[in-house]
Amino acid sequence: MDYLVLLLCLHLLWGLIQALSFVGTRVQRTPSNLPPGRRPLPLIGNLLELGKLPHKSLARLARTYGPIMKLQLGFVTTVVISSPALAKEILRTHDAIFVSRTIPDTITAHNHDQLGLPWLPISPLFRKLRKMYNSHLLSNTKLDSNQQLRSMKVEELVCYVRRCAHSGDAIDIGEAAFRTSLNSLSNTVFSLDMTCPSNSAKELKELVWQIMAEVGKPNLADYFPVLKKTDPQGLKRRTELCFGEMFDIFDVLIKKRWQLRMQSGSVTSNDVLDALLDVVEEKSEDMDISLVKHLLLDFFVAGTETTSSTLEWAMAELLCNSEKLSRAQTELHEVIGKGNRMEEVDIPRLPYLQAIVKETFRLHPPFPLLLPRKSEADTQVGGFTIPKGAQVLINAWAIGRDPSIWVNPNEFVPERFLGSDIDLRGSNFELVPFGGGRRSCPGLPLATRMLHLKLGSLINAFNWRLEDGVTPETMNMEDKFGVSVQRAQPLKVVALPA
Repeated sequence: MDYLVLLLCLHLLWGLIQALSFVGTRVQRTPSNLPPGRRPLPLIGNLLELGKLPHKSLARLARTYGPIMKLQLGFVTTVVISSPALAKEILRTHDAIFVSRTIPDTITAHNHDQLGLPWLPISPLFRKLRKMYNSHLLSNTKLDSNQQLRSMKVEELVCYVRRCAHSGDAIDIGEAAFRTSLNSLSNTVFSLDMTCPSNSAKELKELVWQIMAEVGKPNLADYFPVLKKTDPQGLKRRTELCFGEMFDIFDVLIKKRWQLRMQSGSVTSNDVLDALLDVVEEKSEDMDISLVKHLLLDFFVAGTETTSSTLEWAMAELLCNSEKLSRAQTELHEVIGKGNRMEEVDIPRLPYLQAIVKETFRLHPPFPLLLPRKSEADTQVGGFTIPKGAQVLINAWAIGRDPSIWVNPNEFVPERFLGSDIDLRGSNFELVPFGGGRRSCPGLPLATRMLHLKLGSLINAFNWRLEDGVTPETMNMEDKFGVSVQRAQPLKVVALPA
């Protein structure tokens, strides 16, 4: 946060003058009985409390001020929720009041706040895009019809790992998992691989992570509206460049498809892109190419990063807990057969694998603060008033490590979920990695299918050890913060023939 302090000093005089002018033009109204919280500093409020890892900083503050606390981040009143009971009030009881988002300035790049599903208010456009996702991408029927495609891509991952196992080469498990997720999605949408083992997925992975990182960084322009025009940290400018690179990729693929469709006697691919272009041509949903590209941006960024990062965390935890890895392999060998090909239909028969996935999401939720909500009215939550216009953050990371909920909360113990009815669908608020209510992540069914399939396939087909010189005791298990959380250091592993 030292950089933020420097920028604040440079903009202090101008910001203060503008802020005082802004405050003077409105009637101040402060509800009574606000949540507790640390006393804010003049002008900057509690901004310095966020640190480099806000999910952890806010969890520490919650231990002092409680599961509902108020922070003043510049001119943005923010309420942080850190308990399942209060998360339920936000995500279910008062879902209609907290259904809107506060919009990071970075998300306004290329007007994505007006065209991207996660950020739109509940509106006809929101319902239209949600319908597009459900009809063409994420319905159970669509996912079932694409099972073999995903299975084929995971088998390609297994073949790649087998080659590395024979040569003794270390594998960047996050990059390998990202490639598989990317190619699975790109075949679903475009009927082609966007990358392959001979064409490293590293650059695209870094591009996706940069989007996550820029959007997730504390941004002065969000807390001091007067700074939006100057973009003092350059976050929006860099996000515009990243979005532009993704749109350029989509433009090339869409242009090629249009040209094919115009050729006499051409055969359609019957993939997602053809379905979306059919809608554009029919104008039945007021769909245009711009909306298609923004829909694909959300689909590819969230759909690749979530599963690849979570798989990397799961493998890291298993390699730190060899007895858990052994138990998972035993289950897979008994149910599927050692080295045999796993399919999605096998997932319900693998309760310990499912428990590993839940435990990984508990310790390492991909969106540790979920996406921000906005209060549409003064609302009583947990005996306190959340004021109208306040930003609301749900600290899923803190909930997942709360010792009043979980025994030995910082330990990786998949067994805690065996025989439990806790699921990932947002109905059990002690485990909400994908949110809940009307704004829950629509990609949950695809993410969980892919994660179970990739993880189960890898640990059934191979034995694993850490890269030379690294032990469970010395492995770096720190994370780095964006909208999602990645490992601070990539996980390098060596596969051994089973």
